[in-house]
Amino acid sequence: MGKSGFGFRFCRMRIRRGKGENKMNAVVLAVLVMLVLSAARVHVVLSLVIGAFVGGLAAGLPLADITNPATGEVVTQGVITHFQSGLSGGAKIALSYAMLGAFAMAIAHSGLPYQLAGMVVRKMGGESRRDQIPSAVNGIKWGLIGALLLMSIMSQNVIPIHIAFIPMVVPPLLLVFNRLQIDRRLLACVLTFGLVTTYMFLPYGFGAIFLNQILLGNIQKAGMNVQNINVMEAMAIPAAGMLVGLLLAFIHYRKPRSYTNNQVDLSSEQAAAHAPKISTYRSTVAILAIVASFVVQLVYDDALLLGAMVGFGVFMATGVVRRRDVDIVFDSGLRMMAMIGFIMIAAQGFAEVMQATGQIKPLVDASTSLFAGSKSMAALVMLAVGLLVTMGIGSSFSTLPIITAIYVPLCVSMGFSPLATVAIIGTAGALGDAGSPASDSTLGPTSGLNADGQHDHIYDSVIPTFIHYNIPLLIAGWIAAMVL
Repeated sequence: MGKSGFGFRFCRMRIRRGKGENKMNAVVLAVLVMLVLSAARVHVVLSLVIGAFVGGLAAGLPLADITNPATGEVVTQGVITHFQSGLSGGAKIALSYAMLGAFAMAIAHSGLPYQLAGMVVRKMGGESRRDQIPSAVNGIKWGLIGALLLMSIMSQNVIPIHIAFIPMVVPPLLLVFNRLQIDRRLLACVLTFGLVTTYMFLPYGFGAIFLNQILLGNIQKAGMNVQNINVMEAMAIPAAGMLVGLLLAFIHYRKPRSYTNNQVDLSSEQAAAHAPKISTYRSTVAILAIVASFVVQLVYDDALLLGAMVGFGVFMATGVVRRRDVDIVFDSGLRMMAMIGFIMIAAQGFAEVMQATGQIKPLVDASTSLFAGSKSMAALVMLAVGLLVTMGIGSSFSTLPIITAIYVPLCVSMGFSPLATVAIIGTAGALGDAGSPASDSTLGPTSGLNADGQHDHIYDSVIPTFIHYNIPLLIAGWIAAMVL
């Protein structure tokens, strides 16, 4: 079969329902609706809700619960019930993000982020030299980009505040970025690289949750022994694919790009430039809080919320965050992360409806008919389905439990080694995290880079990260499946 025929069959992914009636797979339809609406600048939350309802109704689910008139018992749960059930499942995520926001705001209250931004601003010349480019512009430019990359990497394991650092550190630097004419699409790619690659390769912090608890845990649960598997070895080639994507982003967005210096940029820079020097005591406490949070993450499983609480508690106990300021700091952290948390909750509702359709397995089964015993084609299709599912859900952490139970028996039947199976499933889960409108890996960069309204979420974060990471990751994951 030619490429055009293959593509048509893959995109349509038809399943048989009723009396021989063929319909598009509801999961494919829901994801497509969500993506089209997001690209049309419909709010991500609304896009997720509409996509979920379209997919659920297309799968034959009723809108509301169907009850037995005689007994009053629910016979069939409706789309509304499934969606709301998913929302409740996202409460843990929302609370964790809220607490991370409070912890991050406490770090900001200590003065460390503003000191970092202030040093850069003052080095650039401050207000008196606003329109002049220093001679060391290249050093400052690459130093800034390197610092953002390092912070995004550390936010996943060393300082487990995830994306919460971005709205604090990036806005004061926007005017500096403008003067340096750095393309913010490059900055989005840099931040997303650190956020995604770290957890999919390093088994610490968020990586310990993704790799050890979710990936290996679900594979073991599905019947494959992975006790002797080196997860870093399995994910090394996919991680290398992410690195290639980052290098391509540096090439693609190397040209200067002009932005308008508006009042938001000026105000943020002035605040950073005139920020008072913090005391040694406050710096020490901030470091202790970060260390305490990191230790809790290492000692206890699934302790993201607890780690953030402990870190925030250190700031309170030492007086760096005074009792009279607790409410202000905490509320500021909540506001900073509220929208992202809300989107993640909506994504959980979407995921619940997709599972309720019962058409994820038919999607995979329909995919298997395309490769007819070919390991190379099987690996490619499994990765592509993972990309599709994660693009819709917005979370690789939520995708893995969905696909693992299906992929493990499939990998065994196709003759993939345990190491290759881990690489396939891990990559299939990570695919789409970069480039999904509902992913925190794209929402986080947008929250900082769009502080002045000059960075579009879809066209400046989602599309650039999708192109530069999902395509290389798809290729690298396929290579890993073939050689491991």
